Amino acid sequence: MKQRITVAKGDGIGPEIMDATIKILKAAGADLEYDFIEIGKKVYQAGEKSGISQQSWNNLRKNKIFLKAPITTPQGGGYKSVNVTIRKSLSLFSNVRPCRAYTPYVRSHFPKMDLVIIRENEEDLYAGIEHQQTNEVIQCLKLVSRPGSERIIRYAFEYALAYNRKKITCMTKDNIMKQTDGMFHSLFDEIAAEYPGIETEHRIIDIGAAMIAGRPEAFDVIVTLNLYGDIISDIAAEVAGSVGLGGSANVGENFAMFEAIHGSAPDIAGKGIANPSGLLNGAILMLVHLGQNKVAEKIENAWLKTLEDGIHTGDIFRKDMSFKRVGTDEFAEEVINRLGQKPLDLTPASFDETGRQIHIITKPESAKVKELVGVDVFLDWNENDRNPEILGKIIDKLPATHLKLKMITNRGVKVYPDGQPEIFCTDHWRCRFVLTETSNHRIAQNEIIHLLQNFASAGLDFIKTENLYNFNGIRGYSLGQGE
Repeated sequence: MKQRITVAKGDGIGPEIMDATIKILKAAGADLEYDFIEIGKKVYQAGEKSGISQQSWNNLRKNKIFLKAPITTPQGGGYKSVNVTIRKSLSLFSNVRPCRAYTPYVRSHFPKMDLVIIRENEEDLYAGIEHQQTNEVIQCLKLVSRPGSERIIRYAFEYALAYNRKKITCMTKDNIMKQTDGMFHSLFDEIAAEYPGIETEHRIIDIGAAMIAGRPEAFDVIVTLNLYGDIISDIAAEVAGSVGLGGSANVGENFAMFEAIHGSAPDIAGKGIANPSGLLNGAILMLVHLGQNKVAEKIENAWLKTLEDGIHTGDIFRKDMSFKRVGTDEFAEEVINRLGQKPLDLTPASFDETGRQIHIITKPESAKVKELVGVDVFLDWNENDRNPEILGKIIDKLPATHLKLKMITNRGVKVYPDGQPEIFCTDHWRCRFVLTETSNHRIAQNEIIHLLQNFASAGLDFIKTENLYNFNGIRGYSLGQGE
């Protein structure tokens, strides 16, 4: 039986590049059948704030494979990205973006560049949990789980084995975010020990991003968290030659979605000049995922030969290198005309020994002893010229409990006691409470409630609390700057 897949033509240039891509798939003999669904702008405008209908969800769940063109999310509040919604709803935890140079046929300063970025796809700041807490301060929660981190890291190692990659670089910012990014880095080191045949390294994300822009040949596979992966994927694609050429896979245990990495480009929609290469490369990743390696190989080699022959769409056309400028449909026809051919200069595609299905088994985490050792109480306070000494004295005079004020911070920096007078303060304050030295009992939840009642009685506007825990005796919270 043919593999039935779900297809969305999307918005902007989406319908044009999807039609071109499917034409190539059919000509190459891809063993596929297609169900078309509508997502994106039209669905939003019909009143569906998620951008996708229940009927489309049902089709996705039935087929499990999704080829998607770019979509447009309307401007303004109330509209959630359908891309993020689909990735998270179907647990597509791994975003895979190959980035390769095609010099000299596509301009790039790095002709040997050939790397793959594997990005965690569900967590981190992309959880999209934000709150305005005071007149001046808005928070965004960065959520990183151990199981989510383990899944993506193991996927990166299994991908390296499946695709004959030799080195994996982990990128984090754990010199600053020691809890979230620190866990990701330590898990990477722990899992790396299970794969002794693969070279590993760690880079801080800022220098790592700079190296991608300046020395991308130094990398093979990169694994990282969601936001970092989003940013460096576009850096890598641009350095390779063009964001318009890149395709990506979004893979989970039961579902997979394949797409171009670029947007819907409404400014050129309907003009017949869009480059379908990004979506075509996404479709090639899909074929390999489905085990149709020979068809994937045939299409990629024909595409490479088209580039070599100088048949280029306007976005990559160069007078010194290109032979003919073509539009979307003509480019597709040129690729079809070269099916069965291989490039002469560029490295031909070969998927004979790659593309096996990757299944991830995570190890259950053993239970830890969780001990409540304090609480951070956050305040909205904008009085007395925001003098932290005054606020500290007000809190010190609250009725005594087993909890005492250890410090007050503003934007993470300690301002009381003994804060530096030059520190700029907003109206958002963190007050850290711990057990008094004379207390010999554990903190109970009702003591925190009692503390908050004292705040309310004093007219102090508490806006949230964060409990402070130790796990197996190890601190599970960050220290304040200057604590």
